[in-house]
Amino acid sequence: MEVAILIGSFIILLLCRVPIALTLILSSLITGMYMDIDLAAILQRMVSGVNSFSLLAIPFFILAGEIMNEGGISRRLINFANVIIGKIRGGLAMVNVLASTFFGGISGSALADTSSLGSVLIPMMKKNGYDSDYSVSVTISSAAQGVLIPPSHNMIIYSTAAGGVSVGALFMGGLGPGLLLGIALMVLTYVIAVKRNYPKGEVIDRKEIPRIMWEGLLGLLTVVIIMGGILSGFFTATESSAIGVLYAFIITFFVYREIPLARMGGYPIPNV
Repeated sequence: MEVAILIGSFIILLLCRVPIALTLILSSLITGMYMDIDLAAILQRMVSGVNSFSLLAIPFFILAGEIMNEGGISRRLINFANVIIGKIRGGLAMVNVLASTFFGGISGSALADTSSLGSVLIPMMKKNGYDSDYSVSVTISSAAQGVLIPPSHNMIIYSTAAGGVSVGALFMGGLGPGLLLGIALMVLTYVIAVKRNYPKGEVIDRKEIPRIMWEGLLGLLTVVIIMGGILSGFFTATESSAIGVLYAFIITFFVYREIPLARMGGYPIPNV
């Protein structure tokens, strides 16, 4: 009966469009009340479940990605990828995949990858003659690399849930498949581009290439700092995420300098 109440309340709450996190909490509380379990004990177990030092890495990685995205890292990574591979037929689609590979290694999130790069690349691809469905499909498919390429949020969650599996080992295990997925997607996009006769990318002025490469490498150095620190054992995944936030802060506000330092204070609350 307890299982039926747990599953039934979970499904009913989902059908009522209750957010998934709140659904899990409420269904657990309902079942606990039926089983006459002290609610204080349930809440204590819920708090202890998320009281993990490793889980702190996730908000730090998100913050680092958000800081660099606001500071123009998305555009710089797109330009960096365009220098590398953008001149061949269907190059803009391949730039989409390569930029997702780079940005996935910074944010660690497929959702952040899609929202940041997609908002720039999808309109750009449509403007250059790519079909809308193709532009969206390439963006969504390439964003899946954020789940595989370190630092992946999913791997950190798995490490915690599985009882302390090495985060560094998980990161290294996802690096190869993530890069292989990126290469496979670039080959596929090239084949489709030739078949549909999509245009070649624009030629970049040679004088601009050193600046574009330098700015792109500065952003990608975040991945090197994070992975190098973890694999060398110099600091843990959580500590590396904090170092990544510090580096992103320095690069965004003191090197790129596209947004003022006061932006870190948030937005003023309007008077109502």
